[in-house]
Amino acid sequence: MSARIYQPARNTMQSGTAKTKHWVLEFVNETGRDVDPLMGWTSSKDTQAQVKLRFSTKEAALDYAREHGIDAVVTEPHKRKANVRPGGYGENFATNRRGAWTH
Repeated sequence: MSARIYQPARNTMQSGTAKTKHWVLEFVNETGRDVDPLMGWTSSKDTQAQVKLRFSTKEAALDYAREHGIDAVVTEPHKRKANVRPGGYGENFATNRRGAWTH
């Protein structure tokens, strides 16, 4: 069995970083996917591909993979750029705003 260990990226539709602090061990699909000719649904006989295990640290995920004989590949996360503007939409209406409000 082979798996990959990664830290999930944040949701592109949100600015928050929820669900990105943990590490995920996800099994690789060993068999190909089949398309049902009647309904068009995609299916697979490999049920391990549906399993995602969450760990608090990368080391915990690697220890689990070693204990269970799983060949795991670690993918390091890309770091977020540091030039993110502080504040948000509410800062536009703050009473201590520096500049004059213009439309």
